[in-house]
Amino acid sequence: MTALRTVTVDGSPVHVLESGTGPAVLMLHGSGPGTTGSGAWAATAQALGTSWHLVAPDQAGFGRTPIPAGSRGGLRLWTEQAAGLMDALGAEHYAVVGHSMGGAVALALAAARPQQVTRVVAVSTMGAPGAPLSAELDAIWAAPAGPHGARDMLSRLVLDQALVTESAIAARADAMRAGAAAFASLFPPPRARWADELTLPARTLAGIRAPVLLVHGAEDRVTPLSTAALPLLEHLPDVRLHVLGRCGHVPALEHPHDFRRLLTCFLGPEQGH
Repeated sequence: MTALRTVTVDGSPVHVLESGTGPAVLMLHGSGPGTTGSGAWAATAQALGTSWHLVAPDQAGFGRTPIPAGSRGGLRLWTEQAAGLMDALGAEHYAVVGHSMGGAVALALAAARPQQVTRVVAVSTMGAPGAPLSAELDAIWAAPAGPHGARDMLSRLVLDQALVTESAIAARADAMRAGAAAFASLFPPPRARWADELTLPARTLAGIRAPVLLVHGAEDRVTPLSTAALPLLEHLPDVRLHVLGRCGHVPALEHPHDFRRLLTCFLGPEQGH
């Protein structure tokens, strides 16, 4: 059973896709304009079935979750809101799956909530100390709302351009237009500062107790393997890396069967305590 609902976190609404029952798994989307929790994770959640209680929010400034009054967005807000959401849902222990920006949030959450976060899957992740803003991510953050911007952005995200279908472009263009005002406030130029804000200090990474699985595409140009994933191997105490060949920035879309198998194995029944 999949449901969409709104949960109040610290007085602000958070729009959430939920499915299944069992051990809780928080799923955090990335930072591209038009991204939402359901858009990023609905297909994965459906394919995973009902073995876990999957929670996929629109993070603040994305989809139908507003940026709280007096805030700008950013890693601290997204981390605190994710923690508050799981508290509101009564989840004492949970795994976190995060894509790109969501990977940085997942790692920050694991550092902030060591008693709650049982495992982390960081996919095409940001967060590595010193990781620069890639030209591809700069272009994605700058993509104008509408079909042209959607096509350009999607073409940068995936290696196989056959995945950039007209229906995908139309859906993303609609989502970009709907969220344009909020998104414009998140990553205004110059954008390198926002990539810097999404990096975690080495001491923070070193303090993460939860086992971490890094999943990365060998052909990822948005968060390149060499600057995004490989440096994390030096900082995380309990880490493993799975690299998918012929894969860009979105393993869940480009290699869905391999991706789901990785999740199923790593988030095995023991993760729920």
